[in-house]
Amino acid sequence: MRTTIAGTLLVTVVVSIVLVGEPHHSNGAPRRPGFQVDNGRLYDADDNEFVMRGVGHSHATYPERTARMLSDVKAMGANTVRVELSTGAVAKRDDAADVAHVIALCRRNRLICVLVVHDTTGWGFRREAIPQARAVDYWISIRKALIGQEKYAIIDVANEPYVLDNVQRWPGDTMDSIRRLRRAGIRHTLMVDAPDWGQDLSFTMRDHAAGVFAADPERNTVFSIHMYGAFFRATNVHDYLGRYIRARLPVAVTEFAYTHHDGDVDEDAIMSEAQAHRIGYLAWSWSGNSGDVSNLDMVTQFNAKSLTWWGQRAFNGPNGIRRTSREATVYAP
Repeated sequence: MRTTIAGTLLVTVVVSIVLVGEPHHSNGAPRRPGFQVDNGRLYDADDNEFVMRGVGHSHATYPERTARMLSDVKAMGANTVRVELSTGAVAKRDDAADVAHVIALCRRNRLICVLVVHDTTGWGFRREAIPQARAVDYWISIRKALIGQEKYAIIDVANEPYVLDNVQRWPGDTMDSIRRLRRAGIRHTLMVDAPDWGQDLSFTMRDHAAGVFAADPERNTVFSIHMYGAFFRATNVHDYLGRYIRARLPVAVTEFAYTHHDGDVDEDAIMSEAQAHRIGYLAWSWSGNSGDVSNLDMVTQFNAKSLTWWGQRAFNGPNGIRRTSREATVYAP
C-alpha cells in the first residue's frame, strides 16, 4: 500500500504522542506538579534536585512566633522549616485556615515547609499521644489547605509515632496511611518518621523501606530519621544512611542535635555525611525547648541576634546551613 510523506509524518507524530504521553521519572511514576522523588533523590516542581537545609519549629506550641521565626531563618540561609502542627489532641487544633496561613508565610519567605503532626509523638508510651491513623484523619480533614500547594509543602505524616511494643505495627500501618492519603487526593511528597522515637533502633524502617516505598502509588515518599544518642559516632551515621543510598531510597535527617537525653550525638558526622551524599537535614530546633532540653535551642528566647553554641554550629559551622543551603528553584524570578 502506498503511503504519502504527509501520511507518514502524521503517523509518526501520533505514535510519538502515544509513546511519550505524560513525562515519567526513572522510577516509573509520572511527574507531578510538586515535589517528586526519583532514583532516591528529591526534585522540586521545576525538576531540579532539592536538598533540605533548615531547622524545626513547634508552631503548635508557639504560633505567635512562627511569622518572625520563618523570616529570621530565611535571612540566615535556611531553605526549609519543619513545622509542628496539632490535631487538637495535645494542643489547640491547627485548622485548615491556620495551615493555609503557615504555608503562605513559608511562601512569602521563599521557604519550603515540611508540615508534621506532633500529637503522635511517643504513641504507646505517652498517654496523650494519638496513633498515626488519627494523624491521617487530620490531614484528610484539612486537605483543602494542602491541595494546590504541592510545590511548596511536604507532608510528614506523623512525628515519632511508634515506640516500645508497637514497633512491629510500623510497616503495615505506614503503608495503610500512605494509601489513605493518596485515595484522598493528596499527591504531595510524603515523609514517614522512623519508629523507636524516630531513631529506628530496631531497624524496622530501614529493613521495610523498600516495601513501604513501593506501596505508595505515587512513588513519592521520603524516609525520615531522627539522629540523637543512637548516632553517637560516625560509623553509625555512615552505615545507616548508606543503606538507603545503596538502595536508591530517599532519606532525610529531619531531627538531630549535638546531644540529648540518651547521650552525645556526632553532629559533625551527620552534617558531613549529609553534605557528601546530598541528603537533607533539619536541625532541632530554633527555640522554645522545655527546660530539660533547653540547651537544644539555636537562639535564646527566639532572638535571632542571640545564637547559642548549637545555633552557631548548625548555621555557621562546617557543612552548616549557611554554607550549604540552596533556595528551591520554584522561587526563582
